[in-house]
Amino acid sequence: MIKALLFDVDDTLYDSTTLAEMARRNSVRAMIDSGLPFRDEQELYEKLLHIIKTFGSNYPKHYDELLRYLNIPWNPKIIAAGIVAYEHTKFGYLKPFPGVIPSLIRFRKKFRLGVVSNGIAIKQWEKLIALGLSHFFDVFVTSGEAGVEKPSVEIFTLTAEKFGLDPRECVMIGNKLDVDITGAGNAGMETIWFRREENAHLKHEGKGPDYIIESFFELIPLIEKITQ
Repeated sequence: MIKALLFDVDDTLYDSTTLAEMARRNSVRAMIDSGLPFRDEQELYEKLLHIIKTFGSNYPKHYDELLRYLNIPWNPKIIAAGIVAYEHTKFGYLKPFPGVIPSLIRFRKKFRLGVVSNGIAIKQWEKLIALGLSHFFDVFVTSGEAGVEKPSVEIFTLTAEKFGLDPRECVMIGNKLDVDITGAGNAGMETIWFRREENAHLKHEGKGPDYIIESFFELIPLIEKITQ
């Protein structure tokens, strides 16, 4: 019997891909407007992506490293301009996907709800609070807390343990086949792949999803069907 629904955060509850691209593009534009001696906005954006790939998305000093990479002296005004533009854009794009809130309201009446996310706990909580979703979830597990990342089975079993449940009593909803779906499936959970246009072509060799949705409006009838 299904007793808990688990959700990924990024690109599952909201569009993090578009948010990240727009925030980064606006940040390099703001840095140029604040005096960065670099005219090609697209090239600067690509160099920023290189920095992010090199140091990781959670590294706190991407813009410092960008100036160093360009051999430009450290400039607090230019760095601050990038940070402010990024943050302003981020909160402008932090909106739940259509159907997320009514789905969570409905599910909250019957199931316990949880989050399983790779990343830093404070950053992920910041997103959920800004999205207006934090109050829906009973359990919140990040890779930082678990000591392992999805698709490791351990992070999924830890989440089930926090509910006091067997993994077979949980359903995982996520957008990444190789991370959310394979990992949860290997842990014994039922899985629902949130297939969006940009990831619809992806294939992998691991355990496939039990179910597929392309909109959160499909989730309520699906959950009702598999739990009746």
